[in-house]
Amino acid sequence: MVPFAVDDKGEQRFLILRAYRNWDFPKGGADENETPIMAAKREMREETGMAEIEMPYGEICKDTEIYAAGKVATFFIAKVKQQKLTLPVSKELGKPEHDEYRWVSAEEARKLLPARLVPILEWAVSIAGKPIH
Repeated sequence: MVPFAVDDKGEQRFLILRAYRNWDFPKGGADENETPIMAAKREMREETGMAEIEMPYGEICKDTEIYAAGKVATFFIAKVKQQKLTLPVSKELGKPEHDEYRWVSAEEARKLLPARLVPILEWAVSIAGKPIH
């Protein structure tokens, strides 16, 4: 999921999460009988605690290139209002999955995200800047 919010100045801010030294968008695999968009919404709740997620662009999505042993991640765009988060504790890990979160401009995100996610960011910026129908 590529979550974005609009700050007080009307500028887009994107949510990125850090685990160790790696920055990423909220993501994860689908459970049995779960569609990709259902999985994205669930992972967003599990990783950020955000329950109020708008999907103004519906099921429009973009896949990453193949990475890490043949994985491909599918990303959707979510608009959120809540910007203060408490990273929830993962039942499996006994601690939050991520060490930190930041709301950043697209320019800041380009500097922090790995190269494989820059095309996802660029796609989200281009889509999220368009009027919602």
